[in-house]
Amino acid sequence: MNKNALIIFARNPELGKVKNRLAKTIGKEKALEIYSKLLSIVYTETKLLECNKYLYLTERTDKGLFDDTYIQKIQSGNGLGEKMFNAIKNVFEEGNEKAIVVGTDVPGLKGEIINEAFQKLTEFDVVIGPAKDGGYYLIGMKECLNPLFENMKWSNDQVLINTLERISKLNRSYYLLEELTDIDTEDDVICIEY
Repeated sequence: MNKNALIIFARNPELGKVKNRLAKTIGKEKALEIYSKLLSIVYTETKLLECNKYLYLTERTDKGLFDDTYIQKIQSGNGLGEKMFNAIKNVFEEGNEKAIVVGTDVPGLKGEIINEAFQKLTEFDVVIGPAKDGGYYLIGMKECLNPLFENMKWSNDQVLINTLERISKLNRSYYLLEELTDIDTEDDVICIEY
């Protein structure tokens, strides 16, 4: 059995429920179109990866998304940190030994980067993919490290720095992948075609 788990955090692609910051400037329909394109990119880049693939959705499972090699689950918890921790805890309880969480907002995320992250988890305790806005697009670990998620202030330019500080306080090693752009505002959209 493969012991690597890829956890994809996604929103159910519904009008008015995705990319709200973006929707304020380009409208809900365009925001949904862009989000659907981002989901398509993530599927294309992950479908051939040799790992256990989990699609964690916000509202409900959706058999129209991805294919049946992805185990669909519902995100649980209060806030992003608790939801990520619960997902990681769950996949470890299912027998996985490495867990990586990615979102769906980074069009530059390639399958090779995810494979690199799994490989680096052999040498390092935590792997992080830094985002240009000061957050991260990927986090991976070999054990469930709740302090990396607990009481974290999300959606600001200090998330990466605060996470690295917490890793150091836990005396764990980390590896940084290449920096990528995530899609939050209209200015970010220029890097994808939709």
